[in-house]
This record gives sequence, structure tokens and C-alpha cells, in this order.
Amino acid sequence: MTSPTAFPFERLSRRPDVEGPDLVASDAADRLILDESADLRAGAPTGSIVAIGDTHGALALAAAHDGAHGVRVQQDGLAGERSISRNAQELGLSDRIRVVALDADAVRDARVVLLRLPRSLDALRDIAGLVAAHASSDVVVIAGGRLKHMALAMNDVLREHFGRVDVSHARQKSRVLFAREPRDGHDPVPAEGREGELEIRAFGGAFAGARLDHGTRLLLTHLPSHLDVGTADDPLIDFACGTGAVAAHLALRHPTAAVYASDQSAAAVASARATAAANGVAERVEVVRDDLLASRAAASASFIALNPPFHSGAALTERLAFRLFADAARVLRPGGELWCVWNSGMRYRGDLERLVGPTRQVARDAKFTVTVSTRR
Repeated sequence: MTSPTAFPFERLSRRPDVEGPDLVASDAADRLILDESADLRAGAPTGSIVAIGDTHGALALAAAHDGAHGVRVQQDGLAGERSISRNAQELGLSDRIRVVALDADAVRDARVVLLRLPRSLDALRDIAGLVAAHASSDVVVIAGGRLKHMALAMNDVLREHFGRVDVSHARQKSRVLFAREPRDGHDPVPAEGREGELEIRAFGGAFAGARLDHGTRLLLTHLPSHLDVGTADDPLIDFACGTGAVAAHLALRHPTAAVYASDQSAAAVASARATAAANGVAERVEVVRDDLLASRAAASASFIALNPPFHSGAALTERLAFRLFADAARVLRPGGELWCVWNSGMRYRGDLERLVGPTRQVARDAKFTVTVSTRR
């Protein structure tokens, strides 16, 4: 399965995902995972290699480049998922990979699992349990990451579902964990939490887990108590919805309103649907996986609530928020309002004024600011 030429990592692109000087399509951890898995991949049957959390396809596409066929590849974010498909097409490898969701079929009978370690221990626990439940009994998980984002607790989480966990030497500030002998596997179930009357459900990897983060709590406290919109054609929108706490809150506070929740994260979408069901409002909350609000028509909404993310993977970036502000402006009709909470250190008010319209501060505490911007 050895390829006569080295895999062209330099040709990988993040597009259509957010790009920037500190945002890369592959790194030293990808290379280490691939080097440490080379012998295992060489002996793996067709269709038995799976890449999980493969942000822009480096793991799956390098495996395919080295001769593997039927490589399954998963990425939580929709933009990253589309980047994988784009990179596969650019490299002529589309027929050798298959983009999959993180479910039992994604790992069924897998022999080699290439895993980029997630930031969340809960996300790692969900992945480890799923692999242990459905992969081959001789599966080997090769899980790697950058040292600055790894913790000893990751070894402990893997040991919950694997009888043997080994550790590689570090290289270029990266390290790999090897997990063998799967046991006690199970499909992921959402964590449960409650904030006042609001039930929250969260699968691993969903932002803040089964609780309200400080910013969302501040936003909920100050959202308007009376809204004249919320029809099927003009729903209340929870943009970048995460666990769907804002969407469920809106549906509970406005019992006749239609609510639309959107996020590009598959874990967030599953969590938001579970949250809506737990609060008895699933019939009025539509949850979709979408890049920005691409499925919504321009000038079609009167109300959007947004707690913008400021991480792309492990990298801190303002570019995500700017894209969200611009698309919210596209979807809002003139006079429509964007209610937004943001870390005060990000100083987004000028950007909201520029991209959306006149912006006023509604609330501010030591860490977060709530603003409302009116579409000009």
C-alpha cells in the first residue's frame, strides 16, 4: 500500500471553511498519526479504515493516496465536511473516500481508526464508546493531537472503552495515543441539564455541554419578552444554535411562535433537537444543519438571536463572527433585529454597525456584552 510519491499536504485547502494566517488545513499531528499508522493501514482490508474528526481531509485523503479504498471520513462541521469533498475532488481521490456521519455505520467493522483528538472529553467519550460498540474486535485507534491541546484525562477516557492504551514519543509538539481491545461500547446519549424551567441536552462536542454558558445566560435574561413575529414564514431564528437553549427558551416564552435553529455542527444539531424535545416544543422548533443561514432567503426574517463562536477548531479567530454577522444582515429584512451576545474583549460593536446597522448596547457585565442591531 506504499505510494511512490509523498502526499501533497500543501495542496489541501480549508475552503469553503474560514481561512486565515493561523488557520491551516493540516499540521504536524496529522503527519504523526499517518506515520504511526502506516503499517496498520498497509494491512487493512478495503473499507476498514475510518478517519474521525478529520478537519479538512488530511488523514482520509493521505490514506487513500497511499492506496486505501473505501475510506470513511467524518467531520462535525459542515464547512469542513465540504472542504474534505473539495480536496478529494482536487486530488482525484473522490472515488476512494466516503463522507459519513458519526454513527454506528461510520465505524462498523473498522480495523483502523485515525482520530484527531477533540477538545472536549465528552466528545472523545462519545467517539470511544461508539468505536468500541461497532468496530472490529481487533480495531486499533490511532488518536493524535497537538501537545498543547492534549491532557492526561484523554488516556483515562480511552481506557473506559479500551483494555490497552499506549502512548507514542512526541514529535514536532504532537503525540499519538494507541487504543486497542475494545470493551463496554455504546452509542452516544446526550448529557442532561436543567437551568430553571429550561431543559438542556448535549451530545459530546456541543458548546458548553448541558448547561448555559455565561454569555447565553446574559442574552436570555435580556431578550424581549414580547415579539409580534414568529410565523412559519418569519420564524424567530436561533443562529449558531449550539445545544438549542435559545431556541427552546424562545419557544417556551412565546408559545405560539415558530422557531428556526441553525448550526453547522452535527453534534449541535442533534443536541438542539434533543433539547427541543425535552422541553416539549419540538413541533414548533425546526433545527437544520447549515453553513451560516444559507437555506434562508434574503430579507426574510425579523428576529435573529446569535452567540457567535470565536474558535475554529482550537484556533481563536474573529473571522467566524464576521461571516455570521454578514449573513444575518443578508437574511434580516429592513428594520429586523439581530440580538447578539459577545465577549466584551472582542469589541464587535463597530463591526455590527458596519455589517448590519445601527447598534445599541442592551446589557454588559464583566465579561460579556449584549447588543441589538437594526437592519438598515
